Amino acid sequence: MKELLDLYENKSPEIVFNWNDPETEAEGWVVINSLRGGAAGGGTRMREGLDMNEVLSLAKTMEVKFTVSGPAIGGAKSGINFNPNDPRKKGVLERWYKAVSPLLKSYYGTGGDLNVDEIHEVIPITEECGVWHPQEGVFSGHFQPTEADKINRIGQLRQGVIKVLENPEVSPDVSRKYTVADMITGYGVAEAVHHYYNIYGGDIKGKRAVVQGFGNVGSAAAYYLSQMGAKVVGIIDRVGGLINEDGFSFEEIKELFLTKQGNTISHPDLISFEEMNERIWSLETEIFAPCAASRLITQDQISSMIETGLEVISCGANVPFADKEIFFGPIMEFTDSRVSVIPDFISNCGMARVFAYFMERRVQMTDEAIFNDTSMTIKNAIQNTFDNNSNRTNISKTAFELALKQLV
Repeated sequence: MKELLDLYENKSPEIVFNWNDPETEAEGWVVINSLRGGAAGGGTRMREGLDMNEVLSLAKTMEVKFTVSGPAIGGAKSGINFNPNDPRKKGVLERWYKAVSPLLKSYYGTGGDLNVDEIHEVIPITEECGVWHPQEGVFSGHFQPTEADKINRIGQLRQGVIKVLENPEVSPDVSRKYTVADMITGYGVAEAVHHYYNIYGGDIKGKRAVVQGFGNVGSAAAYYLSQMGAKVVGIIDRVGGLINEDGFSFEEIKELFLTKQGNTISHPDLISFEEMNERIWSLETEIFAPCAASRLITQDQISSMIETGLEVISCGANVPFADKEIFFGPIMEFTDSRVSVIPDFISNCGMARVFAYFMERRVQMTDEAIFNDTSMTIKNAIQNTFDNNSNRTNISKTAFELALKQLV
């Protein structure tokens, strides 16, 4: 696995597109790791301090993810180094998408990512640039459909990603009009834990869980884990957090979901981040869902969790461990050799899978069909890993080996 990983990590990307905004200090990159299958896909993120290496590592991560989620295409990513809270953000995005629109028409598909919203920013701005849908390039380059087929499938995609959830089984509140895009990634993170216990043995009911991050992914993961019968005992977010060693009830978690402020937790009894960061790692817990930013978790933090009985980690964040390596650094390797680590490209593949699902010929557009498709994709990937290694350790190592054999 290490040899395959070295080969993959060190291979130069096929295309690097660099852009300097003529009107602000913003700088952007599209990194296309490869045009495997004639196309590449990966979202657009914006943050101050972002550099080309971050975009490259995310592009390589996307390519690994597509081995699980489909379609069989190359990995790519867009990144813009700019403050997302700057009032000039909209203009930056408009000029950026105008510059990259030829790629989006031909062989590159994008979507929302960190600080860039799929529904309110990516779709309307790319439409203004003459792109039918942010994923049009994947259709053109990979599927090469007829014009009629392309129109039909793009229609499915447009409808599907922004589809308002009507089923109370998957929506925390049908009157609030949560969409597939709002919920699917966190759902996948929770489903990965559910399938892990079904395949490797055990029952999710009554297991204690800690969730890091309470944005789109973390809040949905906490909601679905609680719905499945897990007891969320701790939530840590950048503004603080909450602890209940007996576990919050499902109603309490649902209320936290419904009252979050944007992408942060909100509660009158919020514990400060500093105190949470001292206490949460030593809580007794079996399940850990890191769903905050990448590269945060230190070896000391994970060692404390292992000592308190940690069983499984379902990665909601890409590369949650504080390693400098693109994929499999020493902290991840240490963790993987001691507990079950479901890697990000399996557990958080929900949105990538939704895109792949809607790109297929006519599919069912019900909540049940969409969510079940993501669930089965994750289940199959975990089952495939188990079939190659039935131990509860080195799950990530095995999953990477299976993925890299398709790419190297």
